[in-house]
Amino acid sequence: MDVNSLLSGISCTCGKHHVCDIEAVYIERGAVARLNALCAPYESVLLVADENTYAAAGEKAEAALADKIASRVIFGKEILIPDEKATAEVEAALGDASLIVGIGSGVIQDLCKYVSKRSGIPYMVVATAPSMDGYASTGAAMILGGMKETVCAGLPRAIVADTEVLKNAPMPMLRAGFGDIVGKYSALSDWKLSEAVNGEALCPYIYNTTYEMIERVSAMAEGITARDEASVAALFEALIIVGIMMSFAGSSRPASGSEHHLSHYFEIAGIVKNEPYLTHGIDVAFSTVITARIREKLCSVPFPARRFRESEEKTLAKLTAAYNESVAEGCMALQKRVGAYGRDLTPIYKEKEAEIKKILSEVPKADEILALLSTVGLDMKEFDDLYGEEKIATAVRHAKDLKDRYTVLWLYYDLFGEEAI
Repeated sequence: MDVNSLLSGISCTCGKHHVCDIEAVYIERGAVARLNALCAPYESVLLVADENTYAAAGEKAEAALADKIASRVIFGKEILIPDEKATAEVEAALGDASLIVGIGSGVIQDLCKYVSKRSGIPYMVVATAPSMDGYASTGAAMILGGMKETVCAGLPRAIVADTEVLKNAPMPMLRAGFGDIVGKYSALSDWKLSEAVNGEALCPYIYNTTYEMIERVSAMAEGITARDEASVAALFEALIIVGIMMSFAGSSRPASGSEHHLSHYFEIAGIVKNEPYLTHGIDVAFSTVITARIREKLCSVPFPARRFRESEEKTLAKLTAAYNESVAEGCMALQKRVGAYGRDLTPIYKEKEAEIKKILSEVPKADEILALLSTVGLDMKEFDDLYGEEKIATAVRHAKDLKDRYTVLWLYYDLFGEEAI
């Protein structure tokens, strides 16, 4: 599939004309040199990177940009959190820059995307790792007020990815990108589930294209771990195409569901409690195994004819224990706004039990996901040892409250409450 052919948009059988306002994507050896022509219309550039990403592609970017760089923000090697502090640091360096160029992957591009939206200054991305699918999506995954928030923040003017840089990215980042793609099994299932339960619109073209990317990448595990340049380039291309599908959908729905919510729990709890957590894509990969186990249990037992609910006070207390008081209050406010706790879907669950179980059973089983992850050296023991049974159970109960999106986590909660999977 030609990535650039998608950028002009498509008139879809779903009745919508899907668009993606990225001007160009270059995935090739030496691609960073294209910055010279891409940045020609702009007078001055703010360069944003961290020490690791600057080492990977900073010199090449500076050579291509020549004398256009007006200022730089180079964060340290420690874990960078895309929060108000990091945002303020980038905004303070803007000056009279007419373009932001971010060198990096997830957090760097989220920061640049977010600052671009707030300032009105366009941005471009020099990718340094095939580690996640957000490069071509409109969402910026930020930590604001202690909450994980996906802000609709616009698209880069261009994405530039030097395949030699990509293949030399740290192996955990290659595994993270593979894991993020595998997580789409769960996300697509959640989308189809919400279509059945809530009547949420589902575009077959977006669904099928995203599924095709899972199948394509799954067959390339050996090449990715061997750092084969063509295989790593194909992984990055798949991540970009999934990002474009999110832009087509107008949300992250095709690529982010219960598996992402679990990963967000581990990240937020880690930040507010100063506890260790895995990188995003790897958390998504292992969380996909957890959601597969949830689906297997739901398929194995009759649906109860009653809805599980607790008092608001008890729910708030448990959320406070899971996160902290500030995050708990934010979660409750969000769920009140969308009416999630007041909604009784039990009649729909019983009426559509067979249809729902069919949807849930279409996802690979947990053992199949584990086997797929093992092909790139991902071992579930790392996840289990870091978080432990109690924390994983807490995530299953409370990750759903971080977002306003219906997923299998809500179905499980509605039917079985805090019962272990």
